Amino acid sequence: MTDQRSVQTEDSIHWPSLIAAISAISAVGIAIGLGLPLLSILLEKRGISSSLTGLNTAMAGIAAMIAAPITTRVAHNIGVAPAMLWAVLISAISALGFYYIENFWAWFPLRIVFHGAITALFILSEFWINVAASPERRGMILGIYATVLSIGFAAGNVIFSAVGSEGFLPFGIGASIILVAAIPIFLARHESPELDEKPMGHFLRYLLLVPTASAAVFVFGAVEAGGMALFPLYATREGFSEAQSGILLSTMAIGNVIFQIPVGMLSDRLKDRRALLTVIGIVGLIGSVLLPFVTHDWRIFSVLLLFFGGAIAGLYTVGLSHLGSRFRGSELAAANAAFIFSYAVGTVAGPQAIGTAMDLFGSNGYPWSITGFFVLFVVFAIVRLFFHPRKT
Repeated sequence: MTDQRSVQTEDSIHWPSLIAAISAISAVGIAIGLGLPLLSILLEKRGISSSLTGLNTAMAGIAAMIAAPITTRVAHNIGVAPAMLWAVLISAISALGFYYIENFWAWFPLRIVFHGAITALFILSEFWINVAASPERRGMILGIYATVLSIGFAAGNVIFSAVGSEGFLPFGIGASIILVAAIPIFLARHESPELDEKPMGHFLRYLLLVPTASAAVFVFGAVEAGGMALFPLYATREGFSEAQSGILLSTMAIGNVIFQIPVGMLSDRLKDRRALLTVIGIVGLIGSVLLPFVTHDWRIFSVLLLFFGGAIAGLYTVGLSHLGSRFRGSELAAANAAFIFSYAVGTVAGPQAIGTAMDLFGSNGYPWSITGFFVLFVVFAIVRLFFHPRKT
């Protein structure tokens, strides 16, 4: 009877845990979706140059790299739920700090604190949801998780469009949304996973233990951050109006949302998720190659961007599901930290590489540089799939 109960417990879905983790990632998505345009607009209004604004924004990636190795240690010492509650509090307070602190240079450490706390929520919510999801439904649950994250980004943008950048209101809304995420975390605190043992070795070790997933999330970070940030510039250079470029970008974002649950469910049927990651990479590669050939027709362009957006986000969902199938306990937490670290490196490298390519080669630099990212990933993934069949 004991064995049956343990199996049932392992295979069941822990809804309070899932709600807590999804609430946390919703807060992350909304905070970033609202915060990035809000802070950029405020800096522009204060006369800060674009290059300095970009440098300040890049602190988000630096903060993620700093927070990734620290998060699992803190969670091991004080517990997963308490660590998440502290991250909620710190991120909410620092979000208000952007309103009260006007000195530009003070925004650099403030960005690190804010995005460091957000990264901690990112890592621990992913760890929690990977633990809470039953193995046979992990892909579907993580698809829901990724969908909610994408919706959170979109909701943050909508909030910004509705309230603007004037006064305390946008900051108050952002901080309040973050604080609300503490409620389900607190209610589910007794279900939060325990980290009784320290992971074996440095967290970066896990990048090498799951190299295909690590490479996938790096490309996801690079193409998402750089591709979406610079897409309006590419679209306008190709003859689209600002309004049209906004619609096309929204189409890509919709692809991010609608394909995650089906892709996650498909991954549940596969023993080796590296094969699906390789296929998604090939879809992304084909999409990036076709981009410059379909810009003459916005309808074909929109359809391509829809599937392209789904392929980009699929790298994240399936990569995360792959981690959950490989690791347990403290090792899963460390692997999640390494996963987010790889994503953060991509978010720093992508905009720089794509922006530089556009400076050197004009608008064609946009699809060429994205194609380069996907070529490297697909070649690497195929080599791992066929020459390392028992290692992932």
